Amino acid sequence: MPVVLRRATVDDAQALSELAARTFTETFGHLYPREDLDAFLSEAYDVERQRTILGHADYAVWLLEADGEPVGHAAAGPCGLPHAGSATGDGEIKRLYLLRAWQGTGHGARMMDVAMDWLLQAGPRTLWVGVWSENLGAQRFYGRYGFEKVGDYLFPVGETRDLEFILRRPAASA
Repeated sequence: MPVVLRRATVDDAQALSELAARTFTETFGHLYPREDLDAFLSEAYDVERQRTILGHADYAVWLLEADGEPVGHAAAGPCGLPHAGSATGDGEIKRLYLLRAWQGTGHGARMMDVAMDWLLQAGPRTLWVGVWSENLGAQRFYGRYGFEKVGDYLFPVGETRDLEFILRRPAASA
């Protein structure tokens, strides 16, 4: 089956919205009361919000497709994490998700490499990523790319607040 990684466009907003909601629910849905999960999904992955992101020059989103069906996505853009050390010009891995059946296939690294290349196309800069405090696999994954924990914050999912770690990769690591 052909697996293609491509830059998403505004025409992909609906597919991205559906995939983002599905991957988040597969990965984290069991952690939240239904009303919290539904509130988060309807805000964070709203089709119009995805269309805005996809149309913004400072952001990039990629879709991984198998036989034309989206199975993963990655997003990158300016750092928006709440850390005193972040500066204008810093980049952030915003999202990196694969459907469960596609995890461990090497495609996460493929998406990460494309997102990192895009973030670093203008030269070295500090990069950031937020990761759930209990997602040890993701923390190890980002650690292989030179990211280290430098802080934490509470990430809202409806009324629930999750402890998220803030990871940073200094520009010197590039």
